[in-house]
Amino acid sequence: MSFGQRKNFTVPVDAESPEARDDAKLLPLGPFDKIPPILIDGKDPPRTPVTPTTPIIYCPQSPSVASKRSRALRPGTTRKYRRRAILKNGDCNIVLSKVSRQRLRFLQDIFTTLVDAQWRWTLLVFAFSFIGSWLFFGAIWWLIAFTHGDLEEMHLPKNQEESGWKPCVFNIESYTSAFLFSIETQTTIGYGYRTTTEECPEAIFIMCFQSIYGVMMQAFMVGFVFAKMTRPKHRTQTLLFSKNSVICQRDGELCLMFRVGDMRKSHIIGANIRAQMIRTKLSREGEVMAQYQHELEVGADHCGSDLFFIWPQIVMHKINTESPFYNMCASDLLQDRFEIVVILEGTVESTGQSTQARSSYVNTEILWGHRFEPIVFYNKENQVYEINYSKFNETHSVDTPLCSARELAEFYKYQDDYRSQAEDHHLQSPA
Repeated sequence: MSFGQRKNFTVPVDAESPEARDDAKLLPLGPFDKIPPILIDGKDPPRTPVTPTTPIIYCPQSPSVASKRSRALRPGTTRKYRRRAILKNGDCNIVLSKVSRQRLRFLQDIFTTLVDAQWRWTLLVFAFSFIGSWLFFGAIWWLIAFTHGDLEEMHLPKNQEESGWKPCVFNIESYTSAFLFSIETQTTIGYGYRTTTEECPEAIFIMCFQSIYGVMMQAFMVGFVFAKMTRPKHRTQTLLFSKNSVICQRDGELCLMFRVGDMRKSHIIGANIRAQMIRTKLSREGEVMAQYQHELEVGADHCGSDLFFIWPQIVMHKINTESPFYNMCASDLLQDRFEIVVILEGTVESTGQSTQARSSYVNTEILWGHRFEPIVFYNKENQVYEINYSKFNETHSVDTPLCSARELAEFYKYQDDYRSQAEDHHLQSPA
């Protein structure tokens, strides 16, 4: 088959996979229907054979035609999708393997391990720590009574008055009563029915030791349960990121934009937004860096990365010469493989704890030629600003060039040069 011929092929996709999305959302076609054909010196453009290195010029079609066939890409190219490092809910898609002495290292920091553990394991450890200690000290109290002879028939509580026997602990006659006395000692309930005597020094020592141990263990357990319940990670559940990011023009420049919002009335103090692009990079020495991170310069309006986070903000990244998207056009966006990780950090106003919310966008979640719908309106009746979160993820298509930012900058430069030459020619021409 020659290079000038196209091979028809279909890629089977899952209905739930990103491949099944409507391509028209990425490249809106409607506003370009009335564009006339390009003429060069009054003639049609020359017809050249299509090769793998031939640049593709996208010719817009009407929506009816575009719905019947997909957009033309270079022969032999397919969309590429990067596996996420950060899931949409902010969790890291990372699993540790072959870590030496992993269990020992986790046990050395048992407090953090219990805080990070799932709730079922936390509650299981919490319950068994108390029950286990009661059972253990109950066995010790039973051994003290057994070695002292308090469990003999004539020395049992019902016969102590007749025999004149003085036990180590009053009213201990079996392991069950020793277990109940262990609970009363550790929890400082103090029913007054079972008490220690001065008969056995070891009983006095165990009573003091169990009381101290009970206070320390209770403080530890309450501490990590409270830390787990008040983790700032839970605050991130009400911090929202838009489902998609968009690329459109703002003030004559192509910009990558996404939206962040906060559903609570208690604000995030000192909110700061960051974005990093993760992609594969080949160094000059031939080293393949599969997880190379490139910091993206982002900000809201002209306030930089520091947000006054009282309502949803549209965070923008200008695609300039410093941007990794500078040489990337609309078709290249579908063929490249990368992931944009966005990080929102700040201090929770109600608790004073630092929090961090994360999300990510892959190439299939970037809508070229779209703009976010406004969601903040002023309610004249109540005289307050009203935020409509039902439109938080909604976008609408806008006229956007399909070329890269570099080509767009060159076009504007040529246009300015042409205008300046035309003005000079007009000034130099005789009246």
